[in-house]
Amino acid sequence: PGRMAGAMVQLWWRCVFGPKLSRIHRSAEPSRAGPVRQQGWTYQAKALEKHTDSILGWASALWSLSYYTSPLLVFYLYRKGYICSSKLVPVGQYVGTLLIVLVGVACLRGIGRWTNPEYIQFITILEETKRNNRSENKKKLACFNFDFRSWPVDFNWSDVSSRKELTKGGVSLLKSEPKHRGAADSLLSSVRKLPCQLVSYLIAHSFGRRMLYPGSVCLLQKAMRPMLQQGQARLVEEFDGERAKLVACDGNEIDTMFVDRRMGAGEQGHTLVICCEGNAGFYEVGCMNTPLEGGYSVLGWNHPGFGGSTGVPFPQNEANAMDVVVQYAIHRLGFKLDDIIIYAWSIGGFTATWAAMSYPDIRALVLDASFDDLLPLALKVMPESWRSLVTRTVRQYMNLNNADQLCKYQGPVLLIRRTKDEIITTSGPEDIMSNRGNDLLLRLLQFRYPKVMTEDGIRAVREWLGAGTNIEEASVYSRYEVDDDWCTSVLQSYQTDLATEFPWSVGEDMTSEGRRQLALFLARKYMRNFDTTHCTPLPYAEFHSPWRL
Repeated sequence: PGRMAGAMVQLWWRCVFGPKLSRIHRSAEPSRAGPVRQQGWTYQAKALEKHTDSILGWASALWSLSYYTSPLLVFYLYRKGYICSSKLVPVGQYVGTLLIVLVGVACLRGIGRWTNPEYIQFITILEETKRNNRSENKKKLACFNFDFRSWPVDFNWSDVSSRKELTKGGVSLLKSEPKHRGAADSLLSSVRKLPCQLVSYLIAHSFGRRMLYPGSVCLLQKAMRPMLQQGQARLVEEFDGERAKLVACDGNEIDTMFVDRRMGAGEQGHTLVICCEGNAGFYEVGCMNTPLEGGYSVLGWNHPGFGGSTGVPFPQNEANAMDVVVQYAIHRLGFKLDDIIIYAWSIGGFTATWAAMSYPDIRALVLDASFDDLLPLALKVMPESWRSLVTRTVRQYMNLNNADQLCKYQGPVLLIRRTKDEIITTSGPEDIMSNRGNDLLLRLLQFRYPKVMTEDGIRAVREWLGAGTNIEEASVYSRYEVDDDWCTSVLQSYQTDLATEFPWSVGEDMTSEGRRQLALFLARKYMRNFDTTHCTPLPYAEFHSPWRL
């Protein structure tokens, strides 16, 4: 009896501190009839657990509100004369009483969970998995959707990599070239710039980061929680998705979802598409759906600070997260780099181009509605008087230099431009020439084919980029009398004779007419238009493998 009572108390204690359970995807017990696809159901908390959980939720929200407003609150109390021992002692007593009440509420919630068979089954499986992280236990645990902070680690960056490979912040990033100055001049300049650097730091770490990545804002995530849970249920229950927690080199935990199609009949299932979401995108409801429609194996992940991922989405943390995702795909999921396509939407182009630069043997890169550099887009939304401050802040803390990273990749690339994009245009969706996807294409072509992209070639490509419809596009193409067969044969003969890495010197001894033809041919191979706005989901019909010569 004593042992039984002790076990019961221990189980209740686990229920008190256990994670919140939101959904059961399928029964954790194997069916006698064999593997049968089951429809999941929402976890039904009993009345005691439901009411006490609501109280604790409100207490958590009030604590968050008081934490963020604490500087104003302290200032107000100081001005009113409340910050003195005679006033603080009663306040401390009230706070102590409130904490005791909340502890009692948490204990009552534990009793509510303790009397629920579904929660008891879940917490028992969770504890067993923490003790023994076998695949059998993980498979049972995957039947439940619960607070991801309690999910056991599935893969750690340090399992396959060494810290000798890291810089101070983590994996290596491209840095702008430093300006060489004398030591005294440099010290004096640093002192002068100190106030501006402090302001830049405060902007980047307060509203700047949240403007750039609104998906990391807690209030938005709480508003989207039902939609995210529904999306995750769909991935797990309809596509047999496997959720996993990865630990990056900076210690951030990255929430991922993998859908394995290698056992299917199609060849595309043996290709893995790693998806990089936008600044308010989550794998639960994001661009994963596009390659899923095409039968590919797909690996989605959430930015640091999004969904179940921890940390904040600064460029260094983003690159660290992308690195552990690629390592996980190679070392745990068993894909070769040549079997991996990186697909990114919008701001996800930063991590996608970083991965292509750092893992040059990946099969291909697809960038949808992405841009060349963050700075022009940041200057668009900030006051003109802030130009120098915005420039400093972006370059120091939010330097999303997609074009620089893309030019380090030698493999096939496809850029998808939204012709009515309202987000990555600098003057408005009606001005297609202000779309920063144009600048990304021009940078790539100028790097890879510098002898083709002379003044004549650039002018022809710009004219083609200014075409907003397929008819206008075809009109520009026919006006320059582009011969696709001739362009292909020129490029193939160059590749056969020299077989060198980019940049190529093809077009060096060519006429202006030939360079214009070749420039337009290459532009149409590297970029496709999609006649819609920035946030419209990309249908699978528009998802193409990049052009290979």
